[in-house]
Amino acid sequence: MESFKKLSIALLLMTASTVQSAGAPSPQVAVVKRFIVAFNAHDSAAMASLVIDDIEWLSINAEQISTETKGKDELIKTVDSYFKSCPSCRTRLSDIASTPNRVSAIEIASWQGAKGSRSQRSISVYEFSGELISRVYYFPAEK
Repeated sequence: MESFKKLSIALLLMTASTVQSAGAPSPQVAVVKRFIVAFNAHDSAAMASLVIDDIEWLSINAEQISTETKGKDELIKTVDSYFKSCPSCRTRLSDIASTPNRVSAIEIASWQGAKGSRSQRSISVYEFSGELISRVYYFPAEK
């Protein structure tokens, strides 16, 4: 009986270490939130400071996976171009979930269109290498 108690406590502790507390976001969630703050400020340098040198941004659309950017320099160039083409673009996170190496969220993008305010929802998954984002999987908005 004593061995069963010890085993149960060990399993509980192992499980608890992989589940994030509702009250305290994981360090990875904090990094993703800072990444979004930098995005909303249109600050590509701040975004780049939160990713590894070989960052990959992947778009997943049905059966296709395409690499949108690979590497910090390409990420900066791509988002700077995006910011110029859409100065009103912003995003916010909803329904955030995390594991030790990934953060997923529904991203709610908003912008000013020709006919007024527009928005759409997409799913993103941020993968980590240590404390930095190593890969972003982006699922486009459903139509």
